[in-house]
Amino acid sequence: MNVVTYSVITYICSVKLEDEIKQVKFKSIYQKAGINLVYTVSMMQNRHMKTLKKFGLTIPQFNILRILRGQHPSSTTVNDLIVRMLDKSSNASRIVDKLKLKKLVNRKIDDKDRRSVRVSITSAGLDLLSQIDALEPEFYFGQDCLSEKEAVLLNEMLDRGRDKFLTK
Repeated sequence: MNVVTYSVITYICSVKLEDEIKQVKFKSIYQKAGINLVYTVSMMQNRHMKTLKKFGLTIPQFNILRILRGQHPSSTTVNDLIVRMLDKSSNASRIVDKLKLKKLVNRKIDDKDRRSVRVSITSAGLDLLSQIDALEPEFYFGQDCLSEKEAVLLNEMLDRGRDKFLTK
């Protein structure tokens, strides 16, 4: 890990929200938590965009490649990709077309249902993901400032919060 990456991770793991957004008062601890989550997600997305740009990818393209790698060697439908994508507003068909132009995915009409399109990842797509995987410590949040136990707890809290948020 290089010095710049270490500095960025140290910064993300040690700077308080109040200092970042120059706000000392919040209506409640829950408001602060919500703002903190949105702010942190924004920082992560910016870091991901910067990293993925070096590989000629966008975040939604990366997301589709990761989904397809999980299905490999099987293919999946564009509709299944839409359901599984992190950003539900992304146009999966258009993204698949761009990935096909880059020779990272294969796309073919389903033999059983001519209205359905099946998509699979190519060996070039798998190779590209392997290169990005090598950057994992600097790519994913918290690896250098959270213990595994804290990461498990963070995941549990986010799942619980999202579950309650979505059921209202």
